[in-house]
Amino acid sequence: MNCGRRQKGWQGEEVAATFLKEQGYHLRERNFRCPLGEIDIVAEEGGEIVFIEVRTRSSSAFGLPQESIDFRKQNRLRRLASFYLKQRKLHGQPCRFDVVAVLLNGQGRVARIELIRGAF
Repeated sequence: MNCGRRQKGWQGEEVAATFLKEQGYHLRERNFRCPLGEIDIVAEEGGEIVFIEVRTRSSSAFGLPQESIDFRKQNRLRRLASFYLKQRKLHGQPCRFDVVAVLLNGQGRVARIELIRGAF
C-alpha cells in the first residue's frame, strides 16, 4: 500500500472512530490483527458486538466506498469475527457487521460519512 493510500485509510479510520462514539458506540478495539487479517474497529452497540469495516475514498468516480466490499471481503470479515469471538471467549454473543463509508473532498476533508448498520 502506498503512503497516500495508507494516510487516507488512517484518516478515514480516525474520522469513523469519532463518528461512531458520537453515535453511541463503545469502541472495544481498533486494528485487531490475527493470522487471518485485520478488523478495522470492534465496538459494542445495542447489546451487540459490532465488527466495523471502514472504507475511505477521495472520489466517487469509481463507485462509493462501501461498494468496494465484495463477497470475498465479507467472507474474510466473517472468519475474522469468528476468530475474535473465540479468542475473547465471546462465542455466542450477538454480533453484526457495520460499514462506515467516508468520502473525502479534493482538499482531503470529509465530504460525507455514512454508517450502514447490518451491512451484510
